Amino acid sequence: MAPFVVLDDVHVSYPSPGPGLEAPRILRGVSLSVAEGECLALLGPTGAGKSTLCLCLNGLIPHLVDGTFRGGVHIAGHSTREWTPGELSQTVGLVFQDAESQFVSMTVEDEVAFGLESLGLPPDEIEGRLAEALEVMEVGGLRSRSPLELSGGQKQRVALAAVMAMRPRVLVLDEPTTNLDPVGKAALLRAVSRLRVAWGTTIVWVTQDVDWVPHLADRVAVLWEGQIALEGGLREVFDQGALLRRMGLRVPQVRELAARFGSTGLGGYAWLGVDEAAEALRGRLGG
Repeated sequence: MAPFVVLDDVHVSYPSPGPGLEAPRILRGVSLSVAEGECLALLGPTGAGKSTLCLCLNGLIPHLVDGTFRGGVHIAGHSTREWTPGELSQTVGLVFQDAESQFVSMTVEDEVAFGLESLGLPPDEIEGRLAEALEVMEVGGLRSRSPLELSGGQKQRVALAAVMAMRPRVLVLDEPTTNLDPVGKAALLRAVSRLRVAWGTTIVWVTQDVDWVPHLADRVAVLWEGQIALEGGLREVFDQGALLRRMGLRVPQVRELAARFGSTGLGGYAWLGVDEAAEALRGRLGG
């Protein structure tokens, strides 16, 4: 399958913090591709450059953020240098860790409709997209509420609804589950999964929540000191537990449990999810 999102030798440096000081180099030759409809989980410690990479995908870098940008980013075959962030917003949707920072309206309904109205869409189409996005995100009952009065998980789902109402072909999630409890995380990821099924959305998901990665991601890439240090399938990457730990990361807890079982001579397990582990253990106990 042809890549839908392509980063080719991307370098980003921010302005020097002062006279005689070197400009901070954040991305150092990042090359990465994501197929249409695929979900790529992007892992990395704090300061690795994950949020900067997200800004490259929606055109804020190089158009609106000061600094130096080299290399190329292509979305659906188009260079982000050629599209303004406004034009890219119809193809790439970005949801930040702090959903509240994206809110501009007094009610959930107005928040989700804001981007659609800015496109000048007819009222009937706005209402149709609004209702669909609220239903998919399971926040239809919150239409008249202020976004600022909602729980953390509800805020994230409203932010997602506002982005998805624009029907972007690429969804970039910058650590959207960081401040949520397990129930909120599960609800948000179920909603994102429904989007993939309904619209075939391509997803780049920046996260520190490695235990949730197997629930949604097809592949994993690890960003370390501004470069891609690991990339591949979930098992391929999470089999590199020692290397991940040296980078300040870890593997999913279920994968750690599998390794401990293996160390006791009970089998060479490599589980990634709870259901997979439960099935394997039932089979062993049944035997």
